[in-house]
Amino acid sequence: MIAHRGASAAHPPGNTVEAFRAARELGADWVELDVRRLADGALGVHHDAHLPDGRALHELRATDLPAWVPLLDAALEACEGLGVNVEIKNHPSDPGWDETCSVCDDVVPLLRAGDPARWLVTSFDLATVDRVRELAPELPTGFLVFNLDDPAAAVAAVAGHGHVALNPWDPFVDAGLVERCGEAGLDLYPWTVDDPARMAELVGFGVAGIISNRPDVLRSVVDGS
Repeated sequence: MIAHRGASAAHPPGNTVEAFRAARELGADWVELDVRRLADGALGVHHDAHLPDGRALHELRATDLPAWVPLLDAALEACEGLGVNVEIKNHPSDPGWDETCSVCDDVVPLLRAGDPARWLVTSFDLATVDRVRELAPELPTGFLVFNLDDPAAAVAAVAGHGHVALNPWDPFVDAGLVERCGEAGLDLYPWTVDDPARMAELVGFGVAGIISNRPDVLRSVVDGS
């Protein structure tokens, strides 16, 4: 049970210390969060490339952030006792994209200070998680995908690059994809699932975990299955 941006339905838009702490209280096992590198090299936890006022994260320094946007170290501290899916935002479509993936060089040391089993590092950019794996092969890594027109190719690519998980958009997930991932030795974590009936269906498929904005609802479904 993975709380998307923490308990984001109860504490919108999530990715705040309050949302992460609430996720634990609502029964989550894991939290998913988003990290972006700022202009001064600090690591801000924020989903969008821009703040609500339009300022781009990659052009800001840590001291420019609103109080509700935590840095990664504070976010990880708020998630104590939970697993954390750290999504690194570094994609060619993002403002401030860094094709060298050097943001990984800053994220990895923070994670290496903890138990590797507590983390899953993901990105929509395969080169980014490849870089994490190059720096720290002990850290579990996975690939986020929105479009799965060719599931066989996606599964083969993720497994072939040595990653352990595929995190697809939920509408592409069916029993066949779960089986295909299992045969390749991959965990499957669909996102973002808030409907209880769909949660129950995915549990029946045998997914490794479900990413949801509503960890309390997911907890009830899983405990009742």
